[in-house]
Amino acid sequence: MDGSIVTRQFTYPSADGRTQIHAESWTPASGEYKGILQIVHGMVEYIGRYADFAQYMASEGWKVVGHDHLGHGESVVSYDEWGYFGEEPSKLLVEDMHTLRTMTQEEGKPYYILGHSMGSYLLRKYLIGHGQGLSGAIVMGTGFVPAATTKLGITLAHLEAKLHGWHHRSNGLQALSYSKPYREYDLSGRDSSRSWLTRDRAIVESYNGDAKCTFLFTDNGYLGLFEAVRDSCSAEGIGAIPKNLPVLLISGDRDPVGDMGEGVRKVYALYQKAGIRDVTLKLYEGARHEVLNEINRAVVYSDIRAWMEARA
Repeated sequence: MDGSIVTRQFTYPSADGRTQIHAESWTPASGEYKGILQIVHGMVEYIGRYADFAQYMASEGWKVVGHDHLGHGESVVSYDEWGYFGEEPSKLLVEDMHTLRTMTQEEGKPYYILGHSMGSYLLRKYLIGHGQGLSGAIVMGTGFVPAATTKLGITLAHLEAKLHGWHHRSNGLQALSYSKPYREYDLSGRDSSRSWLTRDRAIVESYNGDAKCTFLFTDNGYLGLFEAVRDSCSAEGIGAIPKNLPVLLISGDRDPVGDMGEGVRKVYALYQKAGIRDVTLKLYEGARHEVLNEINRAVVYSDIRAWMEARA
């Protein structure tokens, strides 16, 4: 227990049929809560990095749950499988998200899902088939990638896997992912190599010193990422999202994943064009990729909570 908050760790079976998914929850100690927020973390990290935000939300009367994706954190058969998902990788990740939701959602309680970075693309893909029954979706640290780019990434992942196997870790696919928008930041030194994450130096240094945040994705991992990006950016996919689902798009305007805000504005326009009636766009001036870890994170925390409570 942390103050007035009860924290719990648990596991559940993955859709891959062999892995136990690691999950965590943060609940007000009273047992009473306004609703539930599910967090979907990003690429090469884990749910424990969201503990501060989860504790804040729980202290404000919300239950929070989240899990480590396949190939991440504690949801691995062996650490050699960090960055590996399995056959039909993006489908597996979406199914594991849905399993946690079905375990957690309660009749009569508002239910929200927040997805960050890779988790934002997975959430956007998730909404295509599972958007009904949600009170809202918080899409954080996202962007827009043209179909030609994701097609190239998927093709290269298959070619590399054909040569080296799906567990191969590819510097070439990593270079494709970290392209032009990232060059505003120093990518060369150990301590500054991930300065695009946040202006908070302590967070960057902690990330760089964490083995669960510094492994290289496998070809299979990149395939899953590219599949999620492709599906979430397609007009057909966006058109299948429920029109009555409230969506909050939230990013830093210096986030290279969102092309410094341009890609997020593109997603906002596409959602509006698709007829989604309640879409909110919030870009934080000067903020980078991890707005929940930014120097103005207290404002971000409050803004997310206010948006949720206004729709609960």
